[in-house]
Formats: sequence, C-alpha cells, structure tokens
Amino acid sequence: MCSLLSAPVVLAAQSTDESNANIGYITDDLFIYMHAGPGSHYRLVGSINAGDEISLTGKTENDYTEIIDTKERTAWVESKYVSVEPGLRQVIASLNAQLAVQSEDYQQASSQLTDNNQLITSLQSREAELSSQIENLNKQLDTLRGQLDNQDLEIKKEYFFNGAIVLVVGLILGIVLPRISVKKRSSMDNWK
Repeated sequence: MCSLLSAPVVLAAQSTDESNANIGYITDDLFIYMHAGPGSHYRLVGSINAGDEISLTGKTENDYTEIIDTKERTAWVESKYVSVEPGLRQVIASLNAQLAVQSEDYQQASSQLTDNNQLITSLQSREAELSSQIENLNKQLDTLRGQLDNQDLEIKKEYFFNGAIVLVVGLILGIVLPRISVKKRSSMDNWK
C-alpha cells in the first residue's frame, strides 16, 4: 500500500492514457530519480524535480508509486516522495497570482477612494456655499419681515391718524353745525 506524506485529499481526475490517473506532486525537499519498475534495482529512466506536478496512475508496490511526469514518461518513484498537495513552488506561484490580483484590486480601490474623497471635498465645498447662501437668504428674509412689520405699523398709524382726523372733523361738525343751524334759525326767526 502507498503511504503518502499528506493528509487524504480528494484527487482530481486528469485526462491521460491511464483511466485511473490523478494529480500529485513530488515533495519539495529533494531531486529524485525515476525507475522503470517498483524498486531501486530497476533501471533509471530519468529524474524529476522537487515540486513538479505529476499524474498518479493509482498503482503502488514495494513502497513505490507509478507516476506519469509532464513529459508523458511513465515511471516509478518512492511513495514517501509523492504528495497529493502542491509543493512550495506551486503554493508560492498561486500566492503570487493571488497577490497580483489583490494588488490590482487594492489599486482600483485606492483610486476609487481618491475619487470619492475628491467628490466629498467638492460636495463639502458646495454645502458650505449653499449654507452661506441660506444664511444670506435668512438675513434678507429677516430684513424683509422687519420692513413688512414697519410698513404694517405705518399703515396702522396712518389709519389711526385718518380715523382721528375723521373723528375730530366729525366732532367739530357735530358741534358747529347744530350751532350754525340754531343761529340760522334764530336769525331767520328774527326776520319773520
């Protein structure tokens, strides 16, 4: 049986000539030779670099696992050097790709933040202008209200004075007319 270094992971199927092929990796800590069969006494068919991606055929024997490398060579390597998890090279490449995406997202967010800050500054400036205009309009409104109140007071005074004049004229006429008519009657009575 095969004893792999990593925890059990569901292996993804890869399209190769072998129907049982799965993705695997050579561990990062070495450079190993590939053998023609499941043991070190079989002839060497090449070498494989640490961290390289391989296809697992599913065959294991004598603590060796049959693999297919990226050059489509089928060979056997010691099972202890086979892992189903990516090595540091693949992890670093994946992290670098993620970092590039995150960096691009950060640049976009930073640019958008700058644009939003400019918009906020513009809106705050506009708000200050509008507040100043509102304050001026309120002052004008207070002035106009004061003028309206003064006009109202002046109109009331004018009505009062006009009423007083009418009253005085009425009183005078009320007093003078009866006397004039009394004098006229008496002088008319004297003529009779």
